[in-house]
Amino acid sequence: MTDETGLAFSHPAERAKATAGPDPLDRISLADHERAVEIGAFQQERGTTQRIRFNVVVEVRSAAQADADDVDKILSYDTISEAIDHELAAERLNLLETLAARIAERILTHPLAARCFVRIEKLDRGPFALGVEIVRSAPERPSLQMLQTGLSAPHPLVIYMSNDAIARPDIKSLLDQMQQADRSVILCVGIGPLATPKATHAAPQRRIDLLAIELNAWVLADQDARCVVVDSRTELDWAMKHDRISVWAPSKLVLGAVDGPAPDRLDGPNLALWLAGEFQADEVIYLGGDVPVATAADVKITALAATAIPKL
Repeated sequence: MTDETGLAFSHPAERAKATAGPDPLDRISLADHERAVEIGAFQQERGTTQRIRFNVVVEVRSAAQADADDVDKILSYDTISEAIDHELAAERLNLLETLAARIAERILTHPLAARCFVRIEKLDRGPFALGVEIVRSAPERPSLQMLQTGLSAPHPLVIYMSNDAIARPDIKSLLDQMQQADRSVILCVGIGPLATPKATHAAPQRRIDLLAIELNAWVLADQDARCVVVDSRTELDWAMKHDRISVWAPSKLVLGAVDGPAPDRLDGPNLALWLAGEFQADEVIYLGGDVPVATAADVKITALAATAIPKL
């Protein structure tokens, strides 16, 4: 077997390595991912599912850094698995080639993706695997348009929980209602009832106030295991796409934002409204607390008592 033939039958990661340029890029991969789907051009393949196996390797423009353990600065593995999920759900296809090309195209809309190898194999057509492998490259200057290809961004429900709302005795019933609403929910809180230190300068005070809010987020999380405290955009995106309940810890996004909230809007209610704008939320429900004036016309604000039962 020649080296060229051996490369043709090796894992896509080996092909990526062998065809890399003088300055190799980092790679992430998904290996041996199996799904049962209806696919195929033959009549015998219609009306029935068969197992297909995915192996995907993506070369990325950014390099992992030992001192930057930050999920928002890399291409997440979810980018690969969600591309597969979306294309399988979009429509029934006849050809593995079409499916592979669409998956690669979707992955390459990510601004960090440079080159994508996709291998798909049918596993139930005989005592062998039938498959196709493609490689596609992103343009040198990728656009940030996420989704001319049809994947719409989720529109979460943001709920601000005042301290009285956090302390309500029926908090578990309220969370049951949120979970049954079949939509993603992001819970926001303000500074808790404990006194916070007062700094002399604005910058330290901003950090103190944000940390006090995060402390209160963990107090809410202690009420129920479904309240998962998250601080990164990537994890919030994942939770929204899977209709999970998140409790937002604001420091990371607020301090890292190019166009962040104004210095006089760093309290819990205003941060909830800012987050709603960042994630294109349909509505912000305030369960108690001071309700700010909306700055975006397309964000609906509903103000309720801390003990009220919101319509979700």
